[in-house]
Amino acid sequence: MIIKNCRIIFEDKISEGSVKVNNGLIEKINPESQEDALVIDAEGAYLSPGFIDVHIHGAGGRDTMEGSYEALNVIAKAIAKHGTTSFLPTTMTVDKDEVKTAVKAIYEAKKTGTEGANVLGVHLEGPFINSAMIGAQNPNYVLSPSIEAFKYMTGEFEDAVVCVTLAPEVEGAKELIAYLKEKGIRASMGHTKATYDQAIEGIKCGVCHSTHLFNAMTPLHHRDPGAVGAIFDTDITTETISDGIHVSYPSLRIAYKQKGLDKVLLVSDAMMACSMPDGKYSLGGQEVIVSKGAARIANGALAGSVLTLDRAVKNVYANTSYPLHEIVKMASYNAAKHCGVEDHKGKIQEGYDADLILFDEDINIKKVIIGGKVID
Repeated sequence: MIIKNCRIIFEDKISEGSVKVNNGLIEKINPESQEDALVIDAEGAYLSPGFIDVHIHGAGGRDTMEGSYEALNVIAKAIAKHGTTSFLPTTMTVDKDEVKTAVKAIYEAKKTGTEGANVLGVHLEGPFINSAMIGAQNPNYVLSPSIEAFKYMTGEFEDAVVCVTLAPEVEGAKELIAYLKEKGIRASMGHTKATYDQAIEGIKCGVCHSTHLFNAMTPLHHRDPGAVGAIFDTDITTETISDGIHVSYPSLRIAYKQKGLDKVLLVSDAMMACSMPDGKYSLGGQEVIVSKGAARIANGALAGSVLTLDRAVKNVYANTSYPLHEIVKMASYNAAKHCGVEDHKGKIQEGYDADLILFDEDINIKKVIIGGKVID
């Protein structure tokens, strides 16, 4: 396959050229011969590495917590249409046996593959969180952090876990964080009421990421910096739900300027209503009303989003002054590093997986290629 007449988005620039794909990999950038059995004329569109979503609960009317391959496959196909070529299905704070079932299903989807985006592993969001910062998580199933509970939920599939969101200030958290670090699993600070000092202590123990910056965490105050202050004052990575609803655009600009784009990932935190019409849905066993682009539970708390990563990139591009290639990196290579797959995913480079997308000036997806195959 040859993709010609495209503007290739590299990590540090955008250049006109062509790309040859063979056996699911990027074989050659700007090959001498443009002859191939299949030639895709991009007609000047951007060729970008596929987006990688490390925080997503559902899409297409299905939810990760259904605990089935079928549900994950529907999610994978729905988000692929919006340029996401890999993702971490994300669990919720629910009964630990339901989490266990979901983890097994995610492992199986990772092993066997899907008809859409690649499953890279598990993101456990909860249940080791602070009930005082519950957000749309279910308070009935919050658990005290413990290695034993973590092992129960992950069982023989622990190796599939990429990231765990937890509250570092809760008793037992530091021991679990140390265990996760030892196992190469990313501990992320989220749904936390940590003070600045408690957050810093968590980071010293091994917290290396933070979940949905600003949301469900102690805010930055000039005399009480909170979890946000600790994130800004250290080099841990973070993620933003860039829909203009969860966080205002001025706040996003401040955060990006403070952290630097290499330390920020764009995520959707999407739930099952993503790519679906407004109406009633569910998340973590709680009813969610989706209206005018916002998903909320009965008490008004935001319940994930209906965001897609193509829209997130478009939103950041429209509301900041950063060049497009730097924003794309936030949705691709930075996430690949988070998942430990940066040696073969997340950028356009010879020998890397051919997970590629074509989009126009308005970030409208024109074509999606996953593993060298065009996705319809």
